[in-house]
Amino acid sequence: MLKTKVKAYFADEIAESFKEEIEYAKKHQLLDESRIVTEKSPELRFSNAYIERGDKETEESIGEEAANFLNQPIDYLKRNINEFIYIESDWFQMIHTESICLEVDDVFGTYEVMLGLKLQKKFEKAIKAYVEQELMGDKKVSILFNQGDGLWDFNLALNHINGFKENLTINEALNLVYSFLFKLIESVEEQ
Repeated sequence: MLKTKVKAYFADEIAESFKEEIEYAKKHQLLDESRIVTEKSPELRFSNAYIERGDKETEESIGEEAANFLNQPIDYLKRNINEFIYIESDWFQMIHTESICLEVDDVFGTYEVMLGLKLQKKFEKAIKAYVEQELMGDKKVSILFNQGDGLWDFNLALNHINGFKENLTINEALNLVYSFLFKLIESVEEQ
C-alpha cells in the first residue's frame, strides 16, 4: 500500500519531497542513509491540482480555478455557502483517493471534507479506530462502505482535525486533510 508508493516515489533519485513522505521513508528505512532529501514547502503540493467550484444545490460547475485560488482563506466557503470546491491531484493517489470536495454544512456551519477512500472493506475496524482516536471534539463523521464502487464514502468535519483553525487558507486546509489521510493509511497499513 503506502510503503510501495513511497518507495517508488523515492526510487527516481528525487532529492526533495514533502514532510509526510520524507518522515515515512525514514521511519520505514526506504532511503539510503547517505541520501540527502530536502523538504518542499507544503504550499507547493497542490500547485498542479485541478480545481473546480460547483453549486451545491444543482451540482453544476461554476468554473475552474487556477492554483492560486487555494491561497484564499477557508472562510471563502462560508462567504459562498452555496458553493463547494472539487479538487483532483496526482498526490491523492498516495492517500488512496481520486478527489476531495470541500464545503460548509448549511445546518452546522462546519467545514466538510468528502471523498471516496480506496481501501478494502476488511480495514473497517482500523479506519474507524483511527478516526475515533484522531478527531477532536464532537466527531462529525460518516464512513460507509459502498459495495457498488468498492470504496468508502468518507465525510468528516474539517473542524475536528487537529490543527484546524478558521484562519487557514484553502491550501493549508487541504494539506491538513492530506496529512490526516496519509497517517490514516499508515495506521491501517501497520495493523
